Amino acid sequence: MRQLFLLLLCAILFACAGSDKDETAGYSAKELYEEAQANINAAEFESAVKNLESLEARYPFDPYAKQAQLEIAYAYYKFEELDQAKSAVDRFARLHPRDPNMDYVYYLKGLIDFNRGQGLLDAWFPREPSRHDPAVLEQAFNNFSTLVRRYPNSKYAGDAYQRMIYLRNQMAEKEIQIAEFYIERKSWLSSAKRAKAVITKYPNTIWTKRALDIMLLSYQKLELTELAANIQKIIDYNDFSDISTTIDPDKYGKAPPSI
Repeated sequence: MRQLFLLLLCAILFACAGSDKDETAGYSAKELYEEAQANINAAEFESAVKNLESLEARYPFDPYAKQAQLEIAYAYYKFEELDQAKSAVDRFARLHPRDPNMDYVYYLKGLIDFNRGQGLLDAWFPREPSRHDPAVLEQAFNNFSTLVRRYPNSKYAGDAYQRMIYLRNQMAEKEIQIAEFYIERKSWLSSAKRAKAVITKYPNTIWTKRALDIMLLSYQKLELTELAANIQKIIDYNDFSDISTTIDPDKYGKAPPSI
């Protein structure tokens, strides 16, 4: 009876071990890469990461291994594992600082940083990006700015530039929100300083006119008549209707260039 029990136990353990068998054990680097691409196309990003990591581990010197490092960052980004995505893309940048795909690296870094400030509940209760950590918005802006400045002919440059406009408007809105907080408390000097920061740090945004209005009101309340008059002249002699507005913040996330 005891022998029968041991035989059954061995059979169960063998069956369990067989179920964990790696189906890609004999795959070449190219086959692992193609399997990962199929996973990405099917939105199976966790499986894509697993196959790409296997590719890099088994074939570290194959050209597909280098591509896998970039694809891992993208798969983590699409899987909304943003900390892992950031670590992966930063690792690629350290290992391959002169890679011809560095334009895409900065593009992906910008997308990741844009989303990293979002909280866990944002999927159900979305916030405006202006209510996120401004440091995160600024880092995303800087990554897109680096892409546009260093690689003006990149196929990602146009999209990155539009996102810079969007982010600059959001960062300006953050300053406006703080200025209006001070207005409610009749802290006129603080509201004037915040509004002035919009003009100096984020010129030509959709919030420029509102910033000038806040400055005008604040100077009037502070009885700084000459400054108030100068702001009124700026308002009277400028047309704010042609300032760039915003873009669709959900329309991004291009896949990395293939080898």
